[in-house]
Amino acid sequence: MGGKTKGRPGIPGWAKILITIVVVVGAGALIFTQLPRGAFSTDLSRVGQGTPALVVARDINFLAGAEVMDLLNGIRPEYDGRVEFLAAHLGHPDGQAFARQHGMRDATVVLFSGDGQRLETLRAPQRAAEIREALRAANIHPH
Repeated sequence: MGGKTKGRPGIPGWAKILITIVVVVGAGALIFTQLPRGAFSTDLSRVGQGTPALVVARDINFLAGAEVMDLLNGIRPEYDGRVEFLAAHLGHPDGQAFARQHGMRDATVVLFSGDGQRLETLRAPQRAAEIREALRAANIHPH
């Protein structure tokens, strides 16, 4: 039996390249979906500096906060210059401390007056109308 044994055929080169491209594109798409939406400032020291502020708690491990950010982005142009739109990122120590202080978890939105007084807390609002109503109740109106 001194014959040659046939080895298992390997994956063709073109298939390896295709697999690599699919993995890289998939990883890029996953990373892109985890980026903060709408460039919300995380400078929470802006609360109480004269302009009312809406602060959303965001934990990248959950989707609800991203969905609320999308709602806020939908109404943001209506309140441009009248309301600060801020994010308390729960993966960052400053965001965690702020969230603990105000009883926030992912997707919670807190409305603060210009002097930093907490006016309203919304737990994972589902519609932009809920946010508009909180703003209207605080006498903050769109353009």
